[in-house]
Amino acid sequence: MTGTVGNLSWKADTERPNIVLMLADNIGFGDLGCYGSGGDLRGMPTPNLDDLAEKSLMLTQFFVEPGCTPSRAGLMTGRYSVRSGLNSIIVGGTPSTLQEGELTLAEICKENGYSTGMVGKWHLGEEEQSIPTRQGFDSYRVGILETTDATLYPQTMRRSGLSEEQIEAAQSHIWESNDDGSLRRVRPYDLAYRRHVEGDIADAATSFIKEKSAGDDPFFLYVGWSHVHYPEGAHSDFENRSSSGPYGDMLMEHDHRVGQVVAAVEAAGIRDNTIIIYLSDNGPVQNQVISTDFKGSSPGPFRGEVGDVLEGSLRVPGMVSWPGNIPARKSNEMVSIHDFVPTIAGMLGSSLPDDRPYDGVNQWKFFVGESERSSRDHLITFIGGEIAAVRWKQWRIYPKQVIQSQTNPSSLGVCAYRAEGMGYPSMFHIERDPREEFNVVGTCAWVLGPYMKIVGNYLTSLKEHPNPPTFSMTSFPQ
Repeated sequence: MTGTVGNLSWKADTERPNIVLMLADNIGFGDLGCYGSGGDLRGMPTPNLDDLAEKSLMLTQFFVEPGCTPSRAGLMTGRYSVRSGLNSIIVGGTPSTLQEGELTLAEICKENGYSTGMVGKWHLGEEEQSIPTRQGFDSYRVGILETTDATLYPQTMRRSGLSEEQIEAAQSHIWESNDDGSLRRVRPYDLAYRRHVEGDIADAATSFIKEKSAGDDPFFLYVGWSHVHYPEGAHSDFENRSSSGPYGDMLMEHDHRVGQVVAAVEAAGIRDNTIIIYLSDNGPVQNQVISTDFKGSSPGPFRGEVGDVLEGSLRVPGMVSWPGNIPARKSNEMVSIHDFVPTIAGMLGSSLPDDRPYDGVNQWKFFVGESERSSRDHLITFIGGEIAAVRWKQWRIYPKQVIQSQTNPSSLGVCAYRAEGMGYPSMFHIERDPREEFNVVGTCAWVLGPYMKIVGNYLTSLKEHPNPPTFSMTSFPQ
């Protein structure tokens, strides 16, 4: 799957479409009504997202990476996050950051005459070369450079006896860009503002759409939502709206905010010339340890949580809508978050540079219905720079087995363990065994041939294009 994208492009007489790409935070496969095991069924209706799904290519086998930063790196670069050194979730005070030499989706759009803007969560680094306005975006508003986890830090820092000066230095902030692309702090991102940020993201997004739709150039808007990441924090207008509790309140607010953005596109009269993409960055967080009244999102019929490499961590909602160009339908063909860079580049008739490997594939023929089949049949997933899972067709293969931790409650995700086997990987047939309960490596060992070929092709790509050193918080140089 490495190489360059071809010159397959949209019809020559078609104007360049606007692109609105919305990325939710921690929404699982089982959360939305349109995916069959969420929404009304769980007391948290999602009418706006259900309506968008009905008008979209709704992907039921859409894959991401195990966490916030890796998925965002894959989305922006079209490459496995390990190739850009961003395969771990960025934590403040650690050296992971997006490098200047990466070519981003925003830069591709900008090179093709697009106005570009971003609102919301970035989480690809806070260094100067890493911020959105140095990576192809003209503007950045209601900016969350890191993660919503940080809203919890002050209370535990105080309990640990840190000074107010130390706490202030570590405080997360909301950012906004200046005319020269530099960023300024707008306000602290704390627990009080947690309940207002999603609405402000929606307002900034709708303002951008209204302004840019009146201009001559097409636009690319990237909306990084903060919901439904913990801690819970729905706006007061949505508190106690869901019978399923605080998590449901957040999801219902998120659905409303997505509806506001779609409505802004329609109000501007540009719906027929706008591609709307809706994705989640990773699978669910099912429990919030700081709250006994928070039950998080669901992986649906699968097993897994954010941070692990099981099916439910990586298989999430994905929708692509463009009326009259992308036929509305539901498809179980395999697509990954890495595919949007080569697909959009191909749509615009651009070729990607050949000085680096690309792991995304051009899905344009599949998107527009010229092909019934996706261009993808496998995906490699990494933890700490190490191959941790391979998905090929309906098979999921693990070099090391993922095991729940014995916390209370017991957890998968970032709290899980990985264990060595006896020289063979563990292997599961996802369609027959969606919860990955029966290791069939002994009876279906023929799958190991294709598995080793996929791994071998990836390893071969490293000879000419080695990955940067991976950052780890558990393994250190000797």
